[in-house]
Amino acid sequence: MDGLRPRPAAAVFDALGAEYERAFAGSAGRLASLRRLLDALAPHSRVLDVGSGTGRPTASTLTGAGHDVLGVDVSPVMVELATRQVPDASFVCADIRELDLEEGKFDAVCAYFSLLQMGRDDQLRLLRKLRRLLVPGGVLAVATVPLDVEDVPVVFMGQEMRVSSFDPDGFLATVTAAGFSVLWEHSELFTPAHGAAVPEPELFLHCCPD
Repeated sequence: MDGLRPRPAAAVFDALGAEYERAFAGSAGRLASLRRLLDALAPHSRVLDVGSGTGRPTASTLTGAGHDVLGVDVSPVMVELATRQVPDASFVCADIRELDLEEGKFDAVCAYFSLLQMGRDDQLRLLRKLRRLLVPGGVLAVATVPLDVEDVPVVFMGQEMRVSSFDPDGFLATVTAAGFSVLWEHSELFTPAHGAAVPEPELFLHCCPD
């Protein structure tokens, strides 16, 4: 990794665009999480999708079931793709950490792998913010790659970036420290549909505010 010059998340995902969807949309763990979330939501629920990407499969699945979705992503390219592909949802190009949203507004929040580009302290702060955005009894559906790494340079689908995460116990502890109780936990290996991709661990949690 000598000489690696990681790029900001917005630049990485601008470059990947629809290629990211092709590589990751088939994650069985994400689809299982979405099915479980749909079972838990009342009709016409309000859902925040953090790191909404191209809008598929998360926003498209939720709007297809009649829910009101707001997607937030730092990548202008991703937001443009999502707006075109999922016209029934609303999308905003912004950093969720800086976006002013009404507290207690959302019945559910999805954050699938969108914490990885943040440092560990920022992940905890964001999880606490997401807790405040949920209605009492709301659901957080969150996923990460459960590895014990902090600010590590990597090459992701040909793009240089830095990532931080926790091992499974560390991520559970972080979610708990942010004020959540874990309702459901699911782990599996997933191989992205991209070039020389190798199987990677995925950890999915459904949580409710304490």
